[in-house]
Amino acid sequence: MSEMLLLLLSYFNEKEDVMFSYMEDTCLAGDVQMDQVQLTPTIVVWATCYSAGRFMLSEDLSAVQDNIPSFISALCMMFGNYYCFNIHYPSALPSTLEFLQRCFFSINPEKGTKVEKTTTSRLPVNPRVLTLPIMSGVMSEYGLSRSMARDVLQ
Repeated sequence: MSEMLLLLLSYFNEKEDVMFSYMEDTCLAGDVQMDQVQLTPTIVVWATCYSAGRFMLSEDLSAVQDNIPSFISALCMMFGNYYCFNIHYPSALPSTLEFLQRCFFSINPEKGTKVEKTTTSRLPVNPRVLTLPIMSGVMSEYGLSRSMARDVLQ
């Protein structure tokens, strides 16, 4: 699962360090310097996403949960924080988080998005998310075509 998420971040050209903060494997939870972690919900990873055996969830420069045993649990907790506390997605991760919201967590609102507001107009679904082949059903649901998504991106 962690590999797939890293591929999504790469595909959407979004920053991994906004979603993850990496610590040395020998570091204790109390040793994490919270001023170096994002304000938005962040997964703190010991070692790398590929080999980590424990994770921590941080938000607002504090540890929310410090001994999460699996990556999937950490991802679910991070996503739950966005929804339970009504936190907007950071503007550096809009496509990845919206893809997770729609395809993995099956949260498909009729309109709107949790991405931070910008001055440009927005479609009901992020056009970059629509470029993935798996999203063709969502596109037809909103009356969009793949060429419309490409036009918005250009």
